Amino acid sequence: MSYYFAKKLNLPFDEAIEKVTAALQAKGFGVLTEIDVKATLKKKLDVDFRNYKILGACNPPFAHKALQAEPLIGTMLPCNVIVQEIEDGKVQVAAIDPIASMQAVQNPKLGEIAGQVQKLLKQVVESL
Repeated sequence: MSYYFAKKLNLPFDEAIEKVTAALQAKGFGVLTEIDVKATLKKKLDVDFRNYKILGACNPPFAHKALQAEPLIGTMLPCNVIVQEIEDGKVQVAAIDPIASMQAVQNPKLGEIAGQVQKLLKQVVESL
C-alpha cells in the first residue's frame, strides 16, 4: 500500500499552491500550517533546494471525530499535502493516505474516519 496519492501538474509553483489550497477548501479542509522547506533549508543550512512546501490540511469535523475516537491521534494530525517542483518545470502534488498512516493504531472507529478522509483527499488530488 502506498502512503500517498500524487499528481503532476503543468503549472507554475505559486499557481499550484493556490489551486491546491482552493481544492482543499472545496472539500472542507483548511490549511493550518505552511512550511516552506526551500526557505528553511536556506536559512538553517545555507543550502539551495527546489521549491517545496508542506501544507498542513485539516478538516475540523473529521479532526474532532478522530480526537474523540483516539485522544493521542493529534500526533498524526494535520494531514500533510506537499507541493514540489520536479523535472521539466512541472509541479507534483502529493497527499498523505490517512489509512496508511493510521495502520499502526488499532482502533476501528479511527479506521472508519480515516477512510472518509482518504476519499476526500483522493478527490482533492484527482480534481487538480
